[in-house]
Amino acid sequence: MPKDLKSYILGLQHLFAMFGATVLVPALTGLHPAVALFTAGAGTLLFHYLTGKKVPVFLGSSFAFIAAIQVVVERYGIPAAQGGIMAAGLVYLVFALLVYVMGVDRVRSYFPPIVTGPIIMVIGLTLSPTAVDMASGNWYIAIFVLVVVIAITIFARGFFKLVPVLIGIASGYILSLVLDLLKLSGETPLIDLQVIANADWFNIMPIIRGEFFTFPEFNLTAISLIAPIAIVTFMEHIGDITTNGAVVGKDFFKDPGLHKTLIGDGLATFLAGCFGGPANTTYSENTGVLAVTKVYDPQILRIAAVYAIILSMIGKLGAVLQTIPSPVMGGVSLVLFGMIASIGMRTISEAELDFSKSRNLIIVSLILVVGLGVGDIVITETFKLSGLFLAAVIGIIANKILPQDV
Repeated sequence: MPKDLKSYILGLQHLFAMFGATVLVPALTGLHPAVALFTAGAGTLLFHYLTGKKVPVFLGSSFAFIAAIQVVVERYGIPAAQGGIMAAGLVYLVFALLVYVMGVDRVRSYFPPIVTGPIIMVIGLTLSPTAVDMASGNWYIAIFVLVVVIAITIFARGFFKLVPVLIGIASGYILSLVLDLLKLSGETPLIDLQVIANADWFNIMPIIRGEFFTFPEFNLTAISLIAPIAIVTFMEHIGDITTNGAVVGKDFFKDPGLHKTLIGDGLATFLAGCFGGPANTTYSENTGVLAVTKVYDPQILRIAAVYAIILSMIGKLGAVLQTIPSPVMGGVSLVLFGMIASIGMRTISEAELDFSKSRNLIIVSLILVVGLGVGDIVITETFKLSGLFLAAVIGIIANKILPQDV
């Protein structure tokens, strides 16, 4: 198969991986899903341009901002939420400046393998309940998809070995259609074909059409509710870039530099706010696809970004993806999220850490227990500290204050 065609199909696989979560955030917050797809694609392309096209990430809608955006949209409207999201993007730029001034080596000293390994494990394991919840809608379908993905990953050869996720989703979708046709899926069909039938062929992007686009409004109260959440997502960004680098086998803290990835994420979020999309963040689902396929070409992620922009304009295609049954995505996610946790274990293993030392056991145990056991801590109505954020902070502090030789 020609390389170009192969890349286009691999890009489609990444699109499938990010679609559900990216459109869920606007659905929960009152923003428009088509705008979210457009800003996710455009933000990803902007990120790649600002980071020298070196980091294979996809930016999608951030879940950390959901509560704050919900409150702001309800009280002050979408324009005020746009202003708050733009301000959050600027907070990223402040962090980027701090990282640049401190230097990469100093920043890295806070994130040695004894800290980053468990944090990566927490990222994967905290996502696992989501995979289980999706799969629990129909475990037969989820297990079928899981078996297909595993079988393709292990036994397939050539090009097919590179697209296990895409094949798994397609197989699960076809199985769901068959079960619906045979009336074996119960009273409620697994796939609502009416959604596809009712969708427009060409959406021509609500932004271009002007139907949903509004100019941002810089409401100080709205900004105070949304912008501080960037403090939490800053730490999550570090974890995601660390995970991505661990999968790919490259040091993205050094090249292109953590400050540049922060600038990319920040300006992508600023762009999203300009157009009415939710704040962006690096997506663990796509990192999971990298781990499964071992294809790390950033160009493929840019192809996925272009697909997202096109999809925002074609209603029928978006409707097809919206009707993918939850158990199908659950079966795929069981592999993707587990892969991320496994990368954390690999990071610890490759560092050859000495676990006969009490300090190493304590640091890892604190990160795992806090990261997995502590849920979101509500500070205000819209501001929460995630377990991942707390685990990272505690791990960093413990690594700095505990003696090295105990």
